[in-house]
Amino acid sequence: MWWRVCSLLAWFPLQDAFLTNHTETITVEEGHMLTLNCVVSQAKTASLQWLAPSGFTIFLNEHPALKNSKYQLLHHSPNQLSISVTNVTTQDEGLYKCLHYSNSVRTKEVKVIVLATPFKPTLEASVIRTQNGEAHVILKCSTLRSKPPPQMTWLFGNDIEVYGKTHHEFEIDGKKCNSSSTLRVHAYGKNSTVDCIIRHRGLQGGKLVASFQFKDLVPDQETASDVLEKGSPSSQDPQWPTSTVAVLEDSSTSEIDKKEEEQTTQDPDLTIGANPQYLGLMRKKSGILLLTLVSFLIFVLFVIVQLFIMKLRKAHVIWKKASHSKSCMNYITQLYSEAKTKKKKNAQHLKLKGEHAHMPESIV
Repeated sequence: MWWRVCSLLAWFPLQDAFLTNHTETITVEEGHMLTLNCVVSQAKTASLQWLAPSGFTIFLNEHPALKNSKYQLLHHSPNQLSISVTNVTTQDEGLYKCLHYSNSVRTKEVKVIVLATPFKPTLEASVIRTQNGEAHVILKCSTLRSKPPPQMTWLFGNDIEVYGKTHHEFEIDGKKCNSSSTLRVHAYGKNSTVDCIIRHRGLQGGKLVASFQFKDLVPDQETASDVLEKGSPSSQDPQWPTSTVAVLEDSSTSEIDKKEEEQTTQDPDLTIGANPQYLGLMRKKSGILLLTLVSFLIFVLFVIVQLFIMKLRKAHVIWKKASHSKSCMNYITQLYSEAKTKKKKNAQHLKLKGEHAHMPESIV
């Protein structure tokens, strides 16, 4: 049968085949279709076989070996075997092999790399104020499920692009990762804006952008100049501008910033403020968490009450059975006592009657 032939051919000695290896690399984006072509020259009676990275046979000539709709036959002839892999995922990447069986065995290897394009980034901003009146704006840009990790930069005013402190956290399979970049701004102007730029191989030269305007951080009761004054040195310093970004520092390259961050983390009197949208989101999350905890406690109390009621019912049934048994025993004991008393009286009566029968009559 042909599948047995597949198995035998799949494990055919490949020492000679590796001497004529030809390897190529194909890069495909996740969700797209992968096409694998295997072409040989001057083949009249030959067999072609595609192997998956797992080592299993996908196709032997025109015969499918795996019952998987992802693998489809595109073309077969004595000198060509073309197949496709639809809806590619990161699990499909690896080393594919095409085996050409004739007088000898030759192998063509295809290394498939699957790219996972990152999700559109999200940008969060919060204001951290210290006791001495200094204010720092913390910007955090995040994107999810990319492979390989993306490049993340910050663009100010269309002419200043800097790197922040980037962190990549890989998922369990170690392929896709969630990335974030953090930047700290000491001062800004009322018209300042910032863009988080995401670059990735899967974007083919394009980029993803998340924008933020600093004026959104200014509460209604404050002005942009007030916030700038809090985050800037003394107003007597002539080197500080008033309408553009004053100081930009990469938190990963400044030792002073690291010490200030440690002091901020360890200081219990530090107050943290955020923009109204951020606070509203945090309150909403807190409300949902509180509602979930209350519901869970109510459920636990309900279970405890039900178990207590079941225990009471069980104890009541046992008490009722025991009470009924005790009543029966008392009744039997009473009957036995009455019967014993009656028997004793009858015995005494018979004894007295016998004594009267043997008494001699007196002669007058």
